[in-house]
Amino acid sequence: MTRTRISLLSLLLPALLLAAPAVPAADAAATATDGPPVPLLWKVSDADNSLYLLGSFHLLQPGDHPLSPDVDAAYEDAESLLFEMAPAELASPGLAVQMGQAALRDDGLTLSQALPEATAAKLQQWLERKAPVLAKAGLPPQALDRFEAWYVGLLASMLDMADLGLDPALGLDQHFGKAATQAGKPTAGLETAAQQIAFLDGMDAEEQVQFLDEALDNSLTGNEEALQLHTLWRAGDAEGLWNGLAAEMRERYPRLYSHINVERNDAWLPELAQRLDARGGDDTLVVVGALHLLGGDGLVEKLRARGYSVERICSACLAGAAR
Repeated sequence: MTRTRISLLSLLLPALLLAAPAVPAADAAATATDGPPVPLLWKVSDADNSLYLLGSFHLLQPGDHPLSPDVDAAYEDAESLLFEMAPAELASPGLAVQMGQAALRDDGLTLSQALPEATAAKLQQWLERKAPVLAKAGLPPQALDRFEAWYVGLLASMLDMADLGLDPALGLDQHFGKAATQAGKPTAGLETAAQQIAFLDGMDAEEQVQFLDEALDNSLTGNEEALQLHTLWRAGDAEGLWNGLAAEMRERYPRLYSHINVERNDAWLPELAQRLDARGGDDTLVVVGALHLLGGDGLVEKLRARGYSVERICSACLAGAAR
């Protein structure tokens, strides 16, 4: 893989993906599956409490369900659940409005006027190609000129994943948010919608152009990377996700990588440590984008470095090793 695509955000920014304008998911029947996805699941423990850290893919296909028995067992064992954003806020009908308002341009220029010539040309080509589906989503092409580059890049990513039959309603965030609500299990968020929106809206102009440029390239040349990303996640391939995608993102876009991954991981650590250090023996299932768990910057290694006991839970991995 030679380019880091915006599809990485399906493992990093659920609120923004799930709050993007709704687009119809394609029929995913042709996508072959072989049993439940192999989970990216770790158990972090101290003397009396445990955290189950589950690496989420925020948009999934029908064939990705049912989930692994390991994941179901972690959910059953947990007294509470912790997400990047609280399910109640994620489900708020005002979230998409909040996101769109933050993305409106206020510099007197249209997006096309503000972009470099080459990127503006790609945007026009993309708009012509996607005009029918944008119209169905209530976004005529001319309306997108009112928004900042990060918003249109995010929308391009969402459309690509919809083309693969990936649906936010099937993602782990919504799946477990609904399950916890029905079961009466307490839920909470590690950050707010405003904070998540600020991670992208706070990018400088150069980063936003890179962000949009990558998304347009991916959309115009085919969305193979989104499919590969989903395949690696289904396989529970932590090494492949890190070496093939996250490490490249860190190298090519160090400021963006630090902004949306490292800084957020560090901000979440006190809450995770507090739950581990509390008395009472309560366990928590933590559902966050998979890349937040991987590599030396990930939550798994950061918690291991603090002295907690860490083990990966993966019955399928053990079965494969035995064969």
